[in-house]
Amino acid sequence: MTGLPVLDAVDQRVLGCLLEKQVTVPATYPLTLNALRTACNQSSSRDPVMDLDEQAVMSTARSLRDRGLLRIVWADTGRRVLKYHQTVTEVIELADDERALLTVLLLRGAQAPGELRARTERLHAFADRDAVQACLERLAGRGDPLVAMLERRPGQQDHRWVHLLGPVPENASGATAPAAGEPAADREQPLADGPAARDARMLGTYAAVAEAYADALAGELDHLPFERWLLERVIEATGARPVIDAGCGPGHVTAHLADAGVEARGLDLSPEMIAQARERFPGVRFEVGDLRRLMRPENADAWGAVLGWYSLIHLAGSELPGAITALTRPLAPGGLLVLGLHAGREVRRMTSWFDTEVSVDVVHHDPAEVVTALTAAGLEHVEWYLRGPITARGENSPRLYLLGRRAPR
Repeated sequence: MTGLPVLDAVDQRVLGCLLEKQVTVPATYPLTLNALRTACNQSSSRDPVMDLDEQAVMSTARSLRDRGLLRIVWADTGRRVLKYHQTVTEVIELADDERALLTVLLLRGAQAPGELRARTERLHAFADRDAVQACLERLAGRGDPLVAMLERRPGQQDHRWVHLLGPVPENASGATAPAAGEPAADREQPLADGPAARDARMLGTYAAVAEAYADALAGELDHLPFERWLLERVIEATGARPVIDAGCGPGHVTAHLADAGVEARGLDLSPEMIAQARERFPGVRFEVGDLRRLMRPENADAWGAVLGWYSLIHLAGSELPGAITALTRPLAPGGLLVLGLHAGREVRRMTSWFDTEVSVDVVHHDPAEVVTALTAAGLEHVEWYLRGPITARGENSPRLYLLGRRAPR
């Protein structure tokens, strides 16, 4: 470590923010003191969340300047004001992919490769998880290693990695810490053998249970008044624009919206589920497709509302922000995104469903994490609702519902 700077927690936050903003908002970089403080205290994409005052940020910046890791300059245009520019990349030579990983590790602590791939999307586009792993190994193999791999915790499928530029809090992991005595869930478990294998298991599961699943869910909304109220919100907010039920399953929610006069369509990755939907609701349009590649409607400039009604429950924690961004991208300004999820911090492996042998993971998501992902995707006025399980229906987990509007352009 003799060739590398040693940074305390506030040093790491200041440099991490400067590295991030230099790439994501180059037009306003270098940062003013106020902008740097705001970046340091963001509630999203930061772990832990900090509340630094102006004096603390200024003092840290001066200390970093004295160590050759930061430069304080005058703004070259407009009002004369001091601005802050990182020079750590002049001290440590970094390729673009290496810089992206180091930035996110400085800002969010220990993370698994899958999490890092999702969280570096705005900084560098990694082709896949293996590309992240290769870059981490390259950073670890330097003469002065920049990262190190941690031992797996109980219940975790994947190793997490940390930077070696200073101490990293044990609980800094990019996720809400579990309650005392609660084992840490491995949110990347569904991707243990890669996204393609996970998708194959998921498709095989729904192919096997499609008819029984459709029979069981056909009339469920009749007994779910809260869910009907949420769907009324969609009906009222949509206006003349079409609505897409992304991950529609057997189509009963899509049909409910269509019956209310909405131009509603269903999309699902499972051909067997789409076949059930078409057979049961012949007057509604259903198509096979991947919600992670959601396109705009061909007869309108954007969707008035997008539903992800229990369609993201098989995604790993690191995949959720990317999926939410994909659902938000073709949404009209002011349009509504509605999600239904299982609430919690665990991953459950289902081996039997509707008396059929299956193998699929169901991921439970923390409300705070999902709210953060919606806000990061450009959604405003985010509401979230948590209801307890209805045991009479066989539910054994709390249910999480979220609504957010896409910000006006």
